[in-house]
Amino acid sequence: MGSLQLALLVLGAMVIIAVVAHGAWQARRSGVRRAAPRSAEPVPARFEEPVLRLDDFEAPAPDPMEPSMVPAPRRSAGPRLDSLIDALVPLSVELRYTGESVMAHLPATRRAGSKPFFIEGLNDASGEWEAPHAGQTYREFQAGVQLANRTGALNEIEYSEFVQKVQAFADAIGATADFPDMLDVVSRARELDQFASQHDAQLACRLVARGAAWSVAYIQQHAARHGFVSGAVPGRLVLPGSQEGAPAMLTLQFDPQAAFADDPNLAAVRDVSLAFDVPQTAPGDAPFQAWQASAQALALGMDAAVVDDAGQPLSQQGFEAIGRELEQLYATLEARGLPAGSAAARRLFS
Repeated sequence: MGSLQLALLVLGAMVIIAVVAHGAWQARRSGVRRAAPRSAEPVPARFEEPVLRLDDFEAPAPDPMEPSMVPAPRRSAGPRLDSLIDALVPLSVELRYTGESVMAHLPATRRAGSKPFFIEGLNDASGEWEAPHAGQTYREFQAGVQLANRTGALNEIEYSEFVQKVQAFADAIGATADFPDMLDVVSRARELDQFASQHDAQLACRLVARGAAWSVAYIQQHAARHGFVSGAVPGRLVLPGSQEGAPAMLTLQFDPQAAFADDPNLAAVRDVSLAFDVPQTAPGDAPFQAWQASAQALALGMDAAVVDDAGQPLSQQGFEAIGRELEQLYATLEARGLPAGSAAARRLFS
């Protein structure tokens, strides 16, 4: 066999090997990573996915892998009227009223357009303002409509609707309502809305699969190791907050269409977003640290790249820069009397 024929045979063999290798790589890349069976053998220690722990943060959190050690969430109080974000209306009465009699005359809905409003009574026994309820007696009342939220500022039409509903309630119980001037209220609402628009922030990053796509079950399995649970919306997992009824600390979202797949092991997902709502969560709960640590731990366990909204890699230096800007935002909200995670801030940024 001549040298030319030998060279051609070697070259042909190399081409065949390359084609086979490329096909195997493509098959791996196009495949879907599935969740490990519950009965699977333990993974050797050197390959175990690190489990996110918040022990080093300012606000220690329990290990999500040990539910028996997780304390019951703290119960959060309901909305309270606040002069910072509500237009208040005193309702003067001459008699004391039972909670039952007041509740019978409350408006059927407590919304004026897109803005919630509340009616409170001063509890005779406790001396606290609260939503009227049975078994209590009240000697004073007040109403208030929220000046702004993420839908915008309270407008004239919404304020007029609020006035109409509160006046009907006042007439029913024989109260005198002292409504503030509409132009003043709308002006305050616009100023507050402008402040909120300039200081609203929702931090988010994306985890993008480096190799094979993920199944929904695979995502759920890895997220569960770090304390995430299913949310109310398909394609959404949440890391619960420390208070009962409080917003989630973190949200992990993916294509909701994949969540509707008949077999959660087959639906292919190539990226997920991890986010937290800055004004909704108190800094003392360490949401930024949890966001960063969750992104890094999930990326390592799921073989993913951490990128920003523009698809650029998000490095440790990038997280640190975001953290510095976040501290300034926290200080600004605090100075305004609306610290992140407070009841007023949660209502305003909702």
